[in-house]
Amino acid sequence: MYCEVVSSVPERAWTELRSLARDAAARAYAPYSMVTVGAAALTSDGTTVVGSNVENASYGLTLCAECSLVSDLVRGGGGRLVAVSVVAGDGEPLTPCGRCRQLLYEHGGAGLLVDAGEGRGPSTLGDLLPGAFGPEDLGTRRNA
Repeated sequence: MYCEVVSSVPERAWTELRSLARDAAARAYAPYSMVTVGAAALTSDGTTVVGSNVENASYGLTLCAECSLVSDLVRGGGGRLVAVSVVAGDGEPLTPCGRCRQLLYEHGGAGLLVDAGEGRGPSTLGDLLPGAFGPEDLGTRRNA
């Protein structure tokens, strides 16, 4: 089900995801913008996946950390994302851009919890990307 909602993730899991995301940000390739980004997520089977941004001299080819994270998810056998933390090089949470929200929606749905930082409750991806177009729309929106 694409809209499954996970009611809560323990704070210790958020702490671990932030730590993994900070480590991933330290490994990012961002020689042009100098803005490193790391992402870490918890999957429905309890495993974690990580990603870092990888810039390119042709900015349009740059891969966001969330893209790298989803690649790690798929490479590792898939699953559904249930919680994600994205941080900038300063270690503080960063809200995914619109493109990445759509990418995360494909693999976590509207119920995916997105880190808002320590002491703040997470947002759902459905709140950050209302009315998203997803895989469930393809069957009903095809031309006859």
